[in-house]
Amino acid sequence: MSNLVTDIAETAEATPTATAVGFHEQEFTYEQFWEQTGQFARALADAGVEPGDRVALYLPNLPQFVTAFFGTLTAGGIVVPMNPQYKSREISHLLADSGAEVVVSLVNLVPQVVEVQEDTDVHTIVSVAGNMDGATTFDDFLADETLPVQDRADDDVAVQPYTSGTTGQPKGVLLTHRNLAFDARASAKLHDGIRADDKMLGVLPLFHIYGMTITMIATLFEGGSYWPMSQWDAEAALELVESEGITLMHGVPAMYNDVINTPGAEAYDLSSVRFANSGGASIPIEVLETFQSTFDVDLFEGYGLTETAPVTHANRPGDNRPGSIGKPIPGVESMVVDNEFDELDPVPEGPVDDETELDDVVGELVVHGPNVMEGYYQLPEANEAAFTDIDGTRWFHTGDLGYHDEDGFFYVVDREKHMIVTGGYNVYPREVEELLFEHENVADAAVVGIPDERRGETVKAFIVPTPDAEATPEDIKQYCLNNLAEYKHPREVEFVEELPRTTTGKVQKFELREE
Repeated sequence: MSNLVTDIAETAEATPTATAVGFHEQEFTYEQFWEQTGQFARALADAGVEPGDRVALYLPNLPQFVTAFFGTLTAGGIVVPMNPQYKSREISHLLADSGAEVVVSLVNLVPQVVEVQEDTDVHTIVSVAGNMDGATTFDDFLADETLPVQDRADDDVAVQPYTSGTTGQPKGVLLTHRNLAFDARASAKLHDGIRADDKMLGVLPLFHIYGMTITMIATLFEGGSYWPMSQWDAEAALELVESEGITLMHGVPAMYNDVINTPGAEAYDLSSVRFANSGGASIPIEVLETFQSTFDVDLFEGYGLTETAPVTHANRPGDNRPGSIGKPIPGVESMVVDNEFDELDPVPEGPVDDETELDDVVGELVVHGPNVMEGYYQLPEANEAAFTDIDGTRWFHTGDLGYHDEDGFFYVVDREKHMIVTGGYNVYPREVEELLFEHENVADAAVVGIPDERRGETVKAFIVPTPDAEATPEDIKQYCLNNLAEYKHPREVEFVEELPRTTTGKVQKFELREE
């Protein structure tokens, strides 16, 4: 394999008139898609982008994201996906750290890029869905000629998404062509395979590794059709599934919860769907069972991380256990280990009941396989902490706690110590806390996750105000909303006289959660 897009090039040549991407009332054939991908690659080369250089995509789910993603890889570049909910404060680190030279941005987000451009290596901004000062429109950027696929080795980096570390500082994850190709192919074969006549619902955000690999790359690898939605809307998703005969669905638990709570949901015809999957967070059993009974569609749960490209475990037809993340996918090994890295014994069968002492069976989930990242970008200390080498095998520490049973199913019982998982997104309290401390009316602050029926968890901030504070809890929420992605801002803010702390000054967050 010389490049992640080689298989797609072969598909485009073999089935030029088949639909590659569908969006609203438009359908783009593989021939059209591949032509535009080559034009984008040529334009990057003309702009001075060489193999190994980085191109940032600051877009929602649009056909232009698909073109720019594969066009960057065709040119030998490295894709740096950025959440379109991010503000300039958040993208500034991603752009500066990655050294991205080109940014493809939604038109209304271009000013955010321009605001931080002087502090980065960005020399070219491409605007999608409109014209904006400081940027070239996407159509004008495309070259007249195409660029052939540039050779890249299997171990060359293809994508550099960012994930927050335990300190809240975003870390670049180095995913190679092999990482992504392996995971896309393995995932596509799990559930009777993705077929050329399949239509994939593209509701998972493409900046996120789950949507990128499992819905977009895997579908196009197999010659299917990818149908992106630029924003999540449960009713619109149901309408699209029914009208277009969508056959494959992937989503996070909050999406499935929205679907089953949509008024009149049971009237929609989802009989075309032959497989549905949930990931990103644990799905409540009630949501899973309600979805299945409402639409007569089996819903399976899987597990993965950005660092594993992402899928490591999955339930599958005929081999499924509700409450479990499933078994490791073929080619991936998994263990549950204690603090000394000794493997823990499995329970007879899970999920365990309330009488089981979890401390006796729970350890950290570690994995090994061709989909595990090369490492974090320019962070040797983080890489040392993330991996353990045992007898020549490089095990990745997921940071998730769980157990396994004698039938080979794995179960996750908790996330990293303080991380908040809200609607499938990871929020690290430290990032929100650092912003809160910058507010002139905040003397002390702590952020925790609290239960939320729709999102699983949501963000709550405990604030110790300054003596002369004038800000209200609503002011604090708006301040965070102005400076952070919407899903990160505290949905609840409580003013308190003091925070519970240990004798060494650490905030006792478990007490705040109990409150």
